[in-house]
Amino acid sequence: MALGLFRVCLVVVTAIINHPLLFPRENATVPESEEEIILKMQAHQEKLQLEQLRLEEEAARLAAEEEALERLAEEGQQQNETRTAWDLWSTLCMILFLVIEVWRQDHQDGPSPECPVGDEDELPGLEGAQLRGLTLPSKAALERFSERCIRGATADAARTREFVEGFVDDLLEALRSLCNRDTDMEVEDFIGVDSMYENWQVDKPLLCHLFVPFVPPEPYHFRPELCCARRPVPLGRQGYGRIEVVRATEDARGCVCGKTTLGEDMLCLLHGRNGPARPGSELETLLCAGGSPYLDTLRVMTWFQTALTRAWHRIAHKYEFDLAFSQLDSPGSLKIRFRSGKFMPFNLIPVIQCDDSDLYFVSHLPREPSAETPASSTDWLLSFAVYERHFLRMTSKALPEGACHLSCLQIASFLLSKQSRLTGPSGLSSYHLKTALLHLLLSRRPADWKASQLDARLHELLRFLEKSLLEKKLYHFFIGNRKAPEGMGLPEAIRRAEPLNLFLPFVLQRSLYRKTVDSFYEMLKNAPVLISEYSLHIPADCQPTPQSCCLVGRTGPGGPGRRAPHGPTPLGAPAGPVPGERRAS
Repeated sequence: MALGLFRVCLVVVTAIINHPLLFPRENATVPESEEEIILKMQAHQEKLQLEQLRLEEEAARLAAEEEALERLAEEGQQQNETRTAWDLWSTLCMILFLVIEVWRQDHQDGPSPECPVGDEDELPGLEGAQLRGLTLPSKAALERFSERCIRGATADAARTREFVEGFVDDLLEALRSLCNRDTDMEVEDFIGVDSMYENWQVDKPLLCHLFVPFVPPEPYHFRPELCCARRPVPLGRQGYGRIEVVRATEDARGCVCGKTTLGEDMLCLLHGRNGPARPGSELETLLCAGGSPYLDTLRVMTWFQTALTRAWHRIAHKYEFDLAFSQLDSPGSLKIRFRSGKFMPFNLIPVIQCDDSDLYFVSHLPREPSAETPASSTDWLLSFAVYERHFLRMTSKALPEGACHLSCLQIASFLLSKQSRLTGPSGLSSYHLKTALLHLLLSRRPADWKASQLDARLHELLRFLEKSLLEKKLYHFFIGNRKAPEGMGLPEAIRRAEPLNLFLPFVLQRSLYRKTVDSFYEMLKNAPVLISEYSLHIPADCQPTPQSCCLVGRTGPGGPGRRAPHGPTPLGAPAGPVPGERRAS
């Protein structure tokens, strides 16, 4: 009971003490008025409304952007579908065109019998002269023609080569004796190339082509650059290259003279005293183009002709004939002129070897109507003559005995030569004939070249030429030909290059193309008559050279003499009474 009263009293005392009116607190806050509370609530409400408006605007903007993105995605999808459909249609059209082209090449052997009047490349009036209608003489007539005329005309080729090689050996040795090995070019041994060394020369006079490699004096060397090794290859530059003259110990982009201090009495042969990085005055004046480290073909021709002239004057007293240049625009087109009036022409061609391969850079070759003129005098023509000679030798080992491949080339070359004398030269050359034969040798089995199949292979060769002319396509046998034998050691840049079309000039020179095709079909028309006539009656220019005109005795580099149609430009050597023999000492 007492405990309960105590609790009641404690509650009453606590309530009295905590009453705000009896005992006010110092930090107690006065309740806010009702108006202030209402104002704060209104301000907060306005703030909330502004935030709501901002959120609504943001939501509307996001919705608009999303709608625009969806619209762009739909348009992009439609464009992709349209592009895909167009690409598919273009692919189908291309495949269709390729199928048509393949079918046309496989089933169309000659030109269309109907020639459109407005097409300048079509040649109306040649429909009846197609190769399909050509009738060659019988197999016996072809064999008789090859045996009596062609082989008889080339019977003295070995003696001609022997005489020319002996004389050239003596001439080059004299040239070496005149050169300073420290400053002049070093001339190496010659290399026989072309038809005389491939055993299919038929045209008269017999003509030897000899490559004469040369190298610079130490410490310089030649750095070849193949145009076909670059990508992309300029049009018409696949068969060319350039040759840079550099020091053996310097980088192609700099010289050691720039990294060391030269004394007052020392001079860099490449750059002079203060000049930029380029060949020095001696080599530049002699062989290089002005302001360039690359060899100039015109200066090389001048240097070579001057060197040959000096060498001939050194040994002229030993011989009883004159030596002269037959073509001044060719570096080594020479003729030996005997007192009897006979001539023996031959070509010495200065060349530069491409690295360690059998590929050579040639400054000049005999001009042909379809040959392209180099864009610059620093452009050197690539020659595969040594590779072609090796390929023919390698192929001959696998062919049957007495194979007819060279006979086919000889007959075709003989017909082309006779036609050129009748109607003048055309864009078709003997090199084109040899290229066509090389393609056929690679595609045909060895058993197909038996001697008994001479007529079939000759007809196939002429047919291949006709198709190539009509399509204006005859690809080089080595450049870009992946089927060429790998064992020949061709540079990899040559194998991977784009194929070179030898008939590309016909695309640009329509008058030359028309003349070439006219001449080719005229040759086909005349072929049966020429072969038959020459088989029965051997003309004077096809008969072997009489013994009286041949130089049998030799006391030095002597041998048989040949005649030439035109007089040469003399080098100043005296003529003597007995051609082909040395003067008596």
